[in-house]
Amino acid sequence: MNTALKHWKEAATVILAAGTRNKRSVEFLWKETPGQKTAFDYEVLLLKRSGKSGFMPNAYVFPGGLADPSDFSSEWLEVFKAFIHLPKFGIATVKQPLETRPPIFATDRQQFGSSIPGDVAFRICAVRETFEESGVLLVVPSEKANTVNSNDHGDNDNLDNCVPQPGLIALSDRWGKSLISKWRSLVLENSSNFIRMCKELDCLPNIWGLHEWGNWLTPTSMSVQQRRYDTAFYICFLKDIPETLQDRKEIEQYKWSSPPEILHSYQERKFWIAPPQLYDVGRMCNFPVLSDLHDFAKQRSVEGCERCLPVILKATDCSISLLPGDSLYPENTDRRLSTEKCLEELQRESPHLHRIVMHNLYQTSVYINITPKYQHLPPLITYKSKHYNKL
Repeated sequence: MNTALKHWKEAATVILAAGTRNKRSVEFLWKETPGQKTAFDYEVLLLKRSGKSGFMPNAYVFPGGLADPSDFSSEWLEVFKAFIHLPKFGIATVKQPLETRPPIFATDRQQFGSSIPGDVAFRICAVRETFEESGVLLVVPSEKANTVNSNDHGDNDNLDNCVPQPGLIALSDRWGKSLISKWRSLVLENSSNFIRMCKELDCLPNIWGLHEWGNWLTPTSMSVQQRRYDTAFYICFLKDIPETLQDRKEIEQYKWSSPPEILHSYQERKFWIAPPQLYDVGRMCNFPVLSDLHDFAKQRSVEGCERCLPVILKATDCSISLLPGDSLYPENTDRRLSTEKCLEELQRESPHLHRIVMHNLYQTSVYINITPKYQHLPPLITYKSKHYNKL
């Protein structure tokens, strides 16, 4: 863990997309063309945070949480002993130059006393937090990890053929519910028990099944007490929706929904999701078929990702989260901005748009007319004018 960070605490989250046995036709109610329907063959897991939470109470979020020192523990070397001779334990090498990598990925963890690469530790964190919050255990039995061949690594073909193939994952049913429940309680009590669990159950966190997706940072707020996070976003693909539980502590309930259903429920004020979740769910709307989303994410993940630190601009009629590449995105990102102009004026004066516009908690739009970096896709475009594109 990077304990020297000035503002942010490091965290990891995972977008869990799971196949549904029957395709369901979902109407795109937010599109201009009424009645247009398409079939999504997967759903995404959202968890409702407790109303007592100090950060985004009652919000629906992806599974994830703060990195723990145990995620960087050298004890993981024993768990991953069959992979420690591989670069980053066999995780596909990213093409993005180190100098442009987000600090959460680029930081050399050895300077903080950890022999576990950051790319591995944050995946461990995401797997552990997903288990704690939802009961979904993203692990692979050790002997299966040691014997499954993979050609999924492209430029990494020189790696030994012992890395689990990161395709659509079928979760292991080797361990009984009572045993998993016991270990979940222990991990909730102490994060370091996750290492113990993996040793005793002879399994490994499936770090190879998590594809790098993005990096979001909490923007500056008016509140001095605000919690700020530097979060690694991953995406993982399951063949079927697994049994899911809430932890009865930080999470009040869970919900599996298709990307368009999530956006529709948000716009109907059935629940609230934060801007990063809104943005990434919009991205997934480009892919109604789970295998297509998986193939895109797997191939794109080796390109790297952009550090996305929103800068809040308060206009006369809305609040705008400026994102990298926007004409108004400032060099000094650690501050809030204000203007006497309205949204229409700001849109007209900005040739390059990459912003999230919030009129209220449930009226939010993404405007983008730039090409995303690192082969990513923008949220599904549903509105066009000569000035901007809008989600």
